[in-house]
Amino acid sequence: MKTFKCEYIWLDGYKPEANLRSKTKIISGEEEPSLKNLPLWSYDGSSTQQAAGSSSDCILKPVKVWKDAGRDNGYLVMCEVFNADLTPHKTNNRAKYEDALDFWFGFEQEYVITKNGLPLGFPTEGYPAPQGKYYCGIGTKNVVARDFVEEHLDLCLACGLNITGINAEVMVGQWEFQLLGKSAKAASDDLWLARYLLFRVAEKHGLEIELHPKPVKGDWNGSGMHANFSNEQMRSVGGEEYFKNILKNLDITHEDHIANYGSMNHERLTGLHETQSIDQFSFGVSDRGASIRIPITTVENDWKGYLEDRRPASNACPYLITSKIVETVTEKELAY
Repeated sequence: MKTFKCEYIWLDGYKPEANLRSKTKIISGEEEPSLKNLPLWSYDGSSTQQAAGSSSDCILKPVKVWKDAGRDNGYLVMCEVFNADLTPHKTNNRAKYEDALDFWFGFEQEYVITKNGLPLGFPTEGYPAPQGKYYCGIGTKNVVARDFVEEHLDLCLACGLNITGINAEVMVGQWEFQLLGKSAKAASDDLWLARYLLFRVAEKHGLEIELHPKPVKGDWNGSGMHANFSNEQMRSVGGEEYFKNILKNLDITHEDHIANYGSMNHERLTGLHETQSIDQFSFGVSDRGASIRIPITTVENDWKGYLEDRRPASNACPYLITSKIVETVTEKELAY
């Protein structure tokens, strides 16, 4: 008889952004944990802003499983939250839309590593040298916490996540990882797990992860989570007219997208620091100051490829991002 440590992971009911929660279930048996044999599990929703104390049970339903490379006999189990009657909980954003299997999403998750409330690399008083040499920087004057970032990278890869790259970002103490996922929900599950592992590694080192979109006020870059996206038609058929119709729909639905792209994003989307103003929509080829960047490779490949949505904040929920993008791209007027 084998014993497995299964970490059930879910999102709580806090607003404006949900927090990750997790607890370990010990399962014994001969078969490795999978969606076929992992049971539902209850928890106290009154402690997570998801239920009243008089009727506190919420139900965790496993939706994706990974091996936990950082734990002996460990498994990581992403869960949706259900009410006691097994209807989706109102905070369960994953259950609110149909999956889109032909969509690919490449997330660029920026974050800031902090200790005692300060980004690593910042002095206790004043500020470090201005931005300029930190982006993809080399050397102790320009980059901090590389060992920490490498540890997170290795753990993600060992768990089976498709992390495609990492780099130091424009502000000291700020880093980014890129993650590619196929299908809207699977990509979002993977992004949440990568965040979970990031927080877990930070615990080990006594550090904190800051996902606020403008962690340091003033002339410092904010943190975003650019979402590169495509569907089968964009990748294989394409066409300038098709892409321009997508951009038109993204313009029409701009306010709706912004409302689902993370709180406090107005502090980041100012028109400065490689952003467009939050109340404006724009697009451009290779334009990192636009709402939507059209990669030059897409244009040069006869308008086949992907688009980059630069509006999502670093704290945004990937389920909300992917649901809005899928909904907008597949509007009826785009059908050919």
